[in-house]
Amino acid sequence: MGLLLLQLFNGISLSSILLLIALGLAITFGLMNVINMAHGEFIMIGAYMAYTIQLLFQKLLPASAFGWYFILSLGVAFAVAFAIGWLLEVTLIRFLYGRPLDSLLATWGVSLVLQQLARQIFGAPNVAVKAPEWLEGGLALGDDLMLPYKRLFIIGLVIVCITIIYLYQYRSRGGRNMQAVMQNRSMASCLGISTRRVDAQAFAFGSGMAGIAGCALTLLGPIGPSIGTYYIVDAFMVVVLGGIGKIVGTVAGALGIGVLNTALEYSTSATLGKVIVFTLIIAFLQWKPSGFATMKSRALD
Repeated sequence: MGLLLLQLFNGISLSSILLLIALGLAITFGLMNVINMAHGEFIMIGAYMAYTIQLLFQKLLPASAFGWYFILSLGVAFAVAFAIGWLLEVTLIRFLYGRPLDSLLATWGVSLVLQQLARQIFGAPNVAVKAPEWLEGGLALGDDLMLPYKRLFIIGLVIVCITIIYLYQYRSRGGRNMQAVMQNRSMASCLGISTRRVDAQAFAFGSGMAGIAGCALTLLGPIGPSIGTYYIVDAFMVVVLGGIGKIVGTVAGALGIGVLNTALEYSTSATLGKVIVFTLIIAFLQWKPSGFATMKSRALD
């Protein structure tokens, strides 16, 4: 029973990581239909912000204050990724709406540029981020069941992020404007909503969420310029499987992929488990192409 619960926890932990990465992508992809191949590099930006804040705390502040650096890193990672995302949308993305192939190639080029900049600034080798002392160790629930504090923290962080996104989308004026543009862009524009501003805000907010995801990933291992490329395919799978533009679908897609992937890798092997997961996703999308949840719309197209 302890081993079964441990595998279930590992599946939920993997699901929470995928969900945290896919939340920002679900917003931008669902709203603007832009295939942002540079989403992984915003994850990298968030990870390196955590590394930078760690170095600043070690050099400028006493050792007793080091435990607070990670909380500050989350805010800094969101702010920096938000700003760079806004700049990217204003200078490049807004000129590529309705041109999916061009947007894919352009954002892929942006991802290569950002990776090279990271190599120039931080170096090519991976670097380690030391977790605060209050995240070391784990919660012991039995002789053979230990839940690491780091993964519990990531699960809690995901719950907080989902709550914030839900409150923003359904309890704020900006969120309602975003939903209106998702459902019927032309009608929302006729009613006075600035779709350009909504697009910029949504893209920047999605980039900021990717920055938080990158900051959280530093708790799991070393980081490098290509850390985002390891997760971008799984993030797109979560978004497509869950359904475009729906938080509930994104959560369901992340849980399905994470738990299923963990169970299959444990019962078979890592490679075969990944192949089976891909096959099952393809079969499911053949049966239900819109994913778990669909965005209701009055648009005729």
